[in-house]
Amino acid sequence: MTGVAGEAADPGHPEPYQVCVCYLLRQTPDGRTELLLGRKLTGLGVGKLVGPGGKVEPGESAVEAIAREVEEETGIRVAAADLREVGFLDYEFPHRRSWSQQSTVFTAMQWEGEPVASDELAPEWFAVDEIPFELMWDDAKHWLPGVLAGGAVRAWFSFAADNATVAASDLPLG
Repeated sequence: MTGVAGEAADPGHPEPYQVCVCYLLRQTPDGRTELLLGRKLTGLGVGKLVGPGGKVEPGESAVEAIAREVEEETGIRVAAADLREVGFLDYEFPHRRSWSQQSTVFTAMQWEGEPVASDELAPEWFAVDEIPFELMWDDAKHWLPGVLAGGAVRAWFSFAADNATVAASDLPLG
């Protein structure tokens, strides 16, 4: 068993848990592209803007999990066939190991319903060219623009002692 950086895993610390996130995109009548984010109301990242998502439950695939999470958090129903898997992110929190996680990233441009707030998330649309990255997790600014432009991502991020700032990554930082 190896850790994120290829070193032997520390048996005293749990392995990263599996999560998923989805970025729903839509075209406005004037041709602009918008992205659905939500202010996190509970749990890890409270107060930050995030895409709908959450933990992959035992026996559940990432696709099944993200369809369930999007509906639970926003009321939107997205079919598996309308989800595009665009990445995998490995998050290491050396100063708070229980936060370490691996996230499968999806996008979708087709779904049913309109977003509504839940106990977990208060959804809001943002123009893709006006995303408030300063209100999101610090890593998003390094990879999300490329994904929203149609690309894909596979990356590792390690967070600093403040558990908020990216300290290292296998992507260029800056």
